[in-house]
Amino acid sequence: MPKINGLRSPYAQTGRIVYFGRMIDKIRLEAQGLLPLEYKNNLGTGTAGFFDARCCRFLGIDYEKIKEQVLAGKNDEELLALISEVGVARSDEDCMHWNHFMMKRGWRDEGQKNLQRRIEESPHVKMREIKTMFDYIDYDEGRDPVAAKSWELRAPVIVLLMGVAGVGKTTVGLALAEALGWDFRDADSFHSEKNIAKMSASQPLDDSDRAPWLAAIARYIKNTLERGENGVVTCSALKESYRKAILANNKNVILIHLQGSPEIIRQRIEARQNHFMKPAMLDSQLAALEHPQDALRLDVADSTQALVAKIRAHLNL
Repeated sequence: MPKINGLRSPYAQTGRIVYFGRMIDKIRLEAQGLLPLEYKNNLGTGTAGFFDARCCRFLGIDYEKIKEQVLAGKNDEELLALISEVGVARSDEDCMHWNHFMMKRGWRDEGQKNLQRRIEESPHVKMREIKTMFDYIDYDEGRDPVAAKSWELRAPVIVLLMGVAGVGKTTVGLALAEALGWDFRDADSFHSEKNIAKMSASQPLDDSDRAPWLAAIARYIKNTLERGENGVVTCSALKESYRKAILANNKNVILIHLQGSPEIIRQRIEARQNHFMKPAMLDSQLAALEHPQDALRLDVADSTQALVAKIRAHLNL
């Protein structure tokens, strides 16, 4: 299956447990007509062994009650509060056992035959290191649980790649996101049409232009982390004030500063086709750059592969 926007990995934790966030995502997507047909037979509690049914039994709450609240617009936090009121009280140890049980389904248990059948029916995942059903789901949807060590249930992180135009933020970001199976967003996608038109005319943005752009990036980071998901996002983030606006002292954002000689960077900008950032704008960006003190600094003279390797080593992934 291709990546489904808005559908969390089964490994993503919501509150203290895995899978629950994915179940409510499926409810939302199905209501919007965005859930692929192949997923619809697995919705709800019609089959006792399916993950939705197991999740509802563990929480002690009726699936239709959860569905009603999801469709009423309740967010993750509100849904968890509802469950704590009307569901079965679960200790931290109960949740730990649930997480370990669910993450290992298909590994040396009665679900192994079903897992092997699913793998045989999906030639695009056959060469992957698949040990559990969660692994299969992630690979099938374009994530890489092995590269990301998803079973370790780490706190979610966002890698923010910063630097002036031409340092390769998008190239490195895409390569890193692909290697880890994480979501990727380029800073340009957060710009308004007005900003893009201004930059296309070789007019530098001022802080009033940047404010809504920075706010949009900050919202993306906040929303992604709240969903328990990892991601890679790019942003020039030249000034400390810009970084504060984006990060808001968030400890789950890893800042990577791509830097290099002006000559190399200028050559790269000149080589780009049909991009609104022009070589003449590099000087203004270099003049505005305030070097961060808390970032991993990498030299863009290295290859993309080497840069990705250094970032993964920094992340211990």
